[in-house]
Amino acid sequence: MTTPQTPADTLRVDLGIHGMTCASCVGRAERALKKVPGVQEVSVNLATESARVMVLPSDQIEARLKRAVRDAGYEPVAANAAIDAPLESNWAGFAPVALGLALSLPLMLPMLGDLFGQHWMLPSWLQFVLATPVQFILGARFYKAGWHSLKVLSGNMDLLVAMGTSAGWALSVWLWLSATPGNMPHLYFEASAVVITLVLLGKWLEARAKRQTTSAIRALHALRPETAHLLGLDGEVDVPIDEVLVGDELAVRPGERFAVDGRVKEGQTQVDESMLTGEPLPVSKTLRDKVTGGTLNGDGRVIVQVTATGVDTVLAGIIRLVEDAQAAKAPIQRLVDKVSAVFVPVVLVLALLTLLGWWLSGAAFEVAVINAVTVLVIACPCALGLATPAAIMAGTGVAARYGILIKDAQALELAHKAGVVVFDKTGTLTLGQARLTDFVVPTDADQDALLTLAAALQSGSGHPLARAVVTAAQDKQLALPVVTQLQSTPGKGLRGQVNGSDYWIGSVRWMQELDAQLDGLDTHLQSLTAQGATLAIMAQQTPAGLQALALLAFGDEPKAGANATIATLRARGIQVMMLSGDNTAAALAMAQRVGFLPGEVISNVLPGDKAAHITRLKQQGLTVVMVGDGVNDAPALAAADVGMAMANVGGGTDVAMHAAGITLMRGELALVAAALDISDRTVAKIRQNLFWAFIYNVAGIPLAAFGFLNPVMAGAAMAMSSVSVMSNALLLKRWQPNQLGSEHIASRVV
Repeated sequence: MTTPQTPADTLRVDLGIHGMTCASCVGRAERALKKVPGVQEVSVNLATESARVMVLPSDQIEARLKRAVRDAGYEPVAANAAIDAPLESNWAGFAPVALGLALSLPLMLPMLGDLFGQHWMLPSWLQFVLATPVQFILGARFYKAGWHSLKVLSGNMDLLVAMGTSAGWALSVWLWLSATPGNMPHLYFEASAVVITLVLLGKWLEARAKRQTTSAIRALHALRPETAHLLGLDGEVDVPIDEVLVGDELAVRPGERFAVDGRVKEGQTQVDESMLTGEPLPVSKTLRDKVTGGTLNGDGRVIVQVTATGVDTVLAGIIRLVEDAQAAKAPIQRLVDKVSAVFVPVVLVLALLTLLGWWLSGAAFEVAVINAVTVLVIACPCALGLATPAAIMAGTGVAARYGILIKDAQALELAHKAGVVVFDKTGTLTLGQARLTDFVVPTDADQDALLTLAAALQSGSGHPLARAVVTAAQDKQLALPVVTQLQSTPGKGLRGQVNGSDYWIGSVRWMQELDAQLDGLDTHLQSLTAQGATLAIMAQQTPAGLQALALLAFGDEPKAGANATIATLRARGIQVMMLSGDNTAAALAMAQRVGFLPGEVISNVLPGDKAAHITRLKQQGLTVVMVGDGVNDAPALAAADVGMAMANVGGGTDVAMHAAGITLMRGELALVAAALDISDRTVAKIRQNLFWAFIYNVAGIPLAAFGFLNPVMAGAAMAMSSVSVMSNALLLKRWQPNQLGSEHIASRVV
């Protein structure tokens, strides 16, 4: 899969790579790809078995990249081969392991018999017959991969396994053939056979765990229907989804998923959008409403006109985000890569020193060899390569299920360090919808009659404040009179004639310019101005001039759960701030309602200046998280250490996805704390995994070198290191957002 990226002259090429087994393989694959002319940047991920390459366009560039992967000893495959492949049984691939166990268990009989005081021993020839197929048939994969590694003067887990088990097998053959007739020497066939079987078992368990880490991506892919009901000249025709074009009309039956993004052209229904927003309640859809591909139609049949297909749909964007996050390399992983680059050569030196040390100290040669073999086996760096990507895959996958889309691993790793969370006000802390909060009229006036006049004047305007007045009248079911000679003055207001009388409605400043008489409304005007409300005045033309009839005050409402989220962040020791373009009075009034202190509010901020405020906070040494609506806050989202955009599905989603490191697919503020929480837990899993990955090697190598372990124990420990790392990462799949003032926060998306 090749998609254009920035800068414009660079392409992103995604490749699948089969055959990588440890962190050293990752380094080798990256070095091979970097040697291809035109390659700018390479990131190889062991857990996803994939590579992401930024490269300058040239002829057959993908073919050259695939050839480089193959020459390095790995198999290039399609980028999404693992995800697009049919879902396999949990026991898929177990046959080699089962055969290895069947052949190895008889070799373990002497060791098991010793536990019960029995001294069983199989004949040497039978041990050879049982161990050799395990060594050279089941273990062929280690020889093949190890040989490719040697050819490029590198090393990996396969090379260590091949060398260690071959040494044990060869030593056993030599002891058997050189033994005096009638003498039964102690052989080590069981060590080599059991190590190979245990490594195969570990890899099988690891593969099972990997399939679970990709479950989020699989579930998202499963939301896309294979066919759509196209309306044509011949009625409804089922066509593959890839053949649907923008502008086509599709029929969507009750209980079906919408195939692509579109608008309702006919009919009405309820739509389950939980896969995007996490909101379990169905959303009503009528004429001209937007619908999103992958969402579930309710009980109504609707006709939809297609507005986006393929990679341009919202669902495709979500899938790209999750895939990008899971394929990305966290900053902490770069340290692991540096360690793994020198790890195998160091292990080979340690194994040689172990061999020489025991032999020169007077120990039998076979004892020296077995201890060196144990060092080679215990030191395999399998878990190192999986520690970080496994946790990132699990963390980003489970976050996506709850509507938290993490764009890259760096955002995930930085979010847990948050020192201050900065909120945009309008649309983030508030609903972003103007509401008529006060309609003040003189004492002897008919309020409903005047509201009817105001709504009639505003009914032809698309301004948010005008819509708020019309909505207020509709809520009271007021019948609006006809307005004639309507004239609008941009930025100020409008005038019109109702039943022969001239009426004006507009801003306070405009009314002051027109010398409108306020009479008894001036006290209310001063009071509402002090509260920070947005004001307008309706007036009537009289022989004495303009006479104010009503004072209109508009305000926004805070989102449910805003106070709880602010309190939760403070409880975590995180500073909170609010940025607003409103005047100081209006900003402070809203800040007080949602729980901010006066010193935490910055008002009169133009959209272009928000980024400068973020930069100043970063200069104070704080890790800054910016939360905005993803449209006018784009510069600030980009300037923050972590941008967190609240996307409106079908609205500012595209801007949000590009400007922010984390996108919250619904406007619930509780998701802000939830995103920081999953970041905390994921980073904690990464650290735990790296600790266990290193501790297996750091503790195991000395124990092996000094003879406290045997190859069988080393093989078991090495296999279990990978399994424990993957299992620990998979614990993240049980994560659920805390209940932070929203009854729907824990509703699952996928």
